[in-house]
Amino acid sequence: MLLLVALLLPAVGRTQQSIVPLQLSFSDPGARSMGFGGAFVGLADDATAAIANPAGLAQLIKPEVSIEARHWSHSVPFTEGGRMENLPSGNGLDDTVGIKRATSEYNVSGMSFLSFAYPTGNWTFALFRHQLADLEFLGETQGLFAGGTDCCQIREVDLRTTSDLEMVSWGFSTAYRVNDRLDLGLGVVYNDVTMQTTGTVFLPDDDTLESIFGRNSYLPGRSVIGERSWINDADWTLSGGILWRLSDSWNIGGVYRQGPEIMMDGEAFAGYAIDLGVPPGSVFIEATGQPVDFPDTWGLGFAYRVPDGRLTVSFQWDQIKYSSIADSLQLDDQTIDDVDTLHLGAEYVFLDSTPIIALRIGTWFEPDHQVRATIDDLYLQSLLPAGDDDVHFSAGLGLATKRFQIDFAIDFADRVDTLALSAIYNF
Repeated sequence: MLLLVALLLPAVGRTQQSIVPLQLSFSDPGARSMGFGGAFVGLADDATAAIANPAGLAQLIKPEVSIEARHWSHSVPFTEGGRMENLPSGNGLDDTVGIKRATSEYNVSGMSFLSFAYPTGNWTFALFRHQLADLEFLGETQGLFAGGTDCCQIREVDLRTTSDLEMVSWGFSTAYRVNDRLDLGLGVVYNDVTMQTTGTVFLPDDDTLESIFGRNSYLPGRSVIGERSWINDADWTLSGGILWRLSDSWNIGGVYRQGPEIMMDGEAFAGYAIDLGVPPGSVFIEATGQPVDFPDTWGLGFAYRVPDGRLTVSFQWDQIKYSSIADSLQLDDQTIDDVDTLHLGAEYVFLDSTPIIALRIGTWFEPDHQVRATIDDLYLQSLLPAGDDDVHFSAGLGLATKRFQIDFAIDFADRVDTLALSAIYNF
C-alpha cells in the first residue's frame, strides 16, 4: 500500500496541468480591435484604450461610454489515453499507436468590457471593467499504456480533472497630452481571481482483465486519492502606455501591463479504493499561501492611415511572460514558454455613406504556451506534451454616426472562436 501511495502522490501533482489549461486571453477589448486582429496599441482611439494603451485616451475629445459583449467557443486540448511506448496489444483501449488527444468543449457568453472616459483639457480619465478569463474544463485521461506489446502491459492510473477559472479586472486609467505629437498614459487595476479545481486518481472499475483494458466509469468507490486547489484572491497592478504621432499618417504606441500575484491554496484527500489510514474524503495534506505570478505583457504597435482617412493598416507585437507562472510555482519538471504574438489588421471606411461604414480584416499568430514536461519521464511527457501554435483570422464591421458607434467582429482559431459586439456613445 505504501508503495502504491508513493506512486500515486506524484500522479496527483501531475494533474495540475489538466486542471488549469492555459487559455488566458490577453487580446485587447472591443470589437473594433478584434476586427484589426488585435493590432490596436498604435491606434487606441476609443474608450477601450483604457486597457489597450492608456495613452490613447488623450485622443478623445468628448466623453464616451463603451460596452462590449463576447461569446467564446473553447476547445481545450488534453491527453485522453494511448501508448506511451512500444506498439499496442490490441486489447480494449490499448489499440492506438502513440498518444490520443481530445478536447474539452464549452461555450461561455457575457459582458467582457465596460468603460467611461471623460476628457478635460490635456487630461482624460477613464473607469473600466474587463473580463480577462472565464474558463471551464473537464478532462478524463484513461488508458495510458506502457510495457511490452505481447505481454506485461502496464496501465497508468486514470485521472479526472475539472476546473473553473474567472478573472475580472476593475481599473482607473488616465492620459496626458504632452504636446501635439506625444501622449502618455497610466492605469491602476484591481484584479479579482476565483478558481476551483479538482483532480482525482481512479482505479479501473474492477480487477477483471476486461476492466483493466476497458473504459473507466470513474466510480466513487474506485477513487484512490485526489487534489483540490482554489483561489479567491485579488491584487493591484499597474499599466502604462505611450502614443507618439510621428506624422499625420504614422503612429507608434507602446504598452506595459503588469500581471497580478495571486495566492493559491490546496489540499489532498483520501479516496475509497485504498485505506490510507484516514476516512474516505478526509484531507491529509494541506498547503496554503502558494503565490502564482500571472504574466506581464509588453506591446509595441505601428499604425498608418492614408491622408484621406479611408484606409488604416496596423501592426502589433506583444510579448507575454507565461514562464512566470511555472517559476512562481517552483515547477522543476515542467515549464511554460514565453511567447511573442504578432498582429496585423486593416480597416477601410466608406466616409460618404450614412451612417459611416467600416470594414475590417485581421490575423494574428499565437505561439504554443501549453505547460510541458521537461524531464525524461514517459508518464509526465505523455500527460504534458508540447502544444501547437495557433493562427487567428478575424473580420469586422462598424457603423458610426455623430454620437453612436456599433461594431461587430469574429475571430476564428483552432482553440477558440470568439464573437464580439460593442457599442460606443459619446456626448
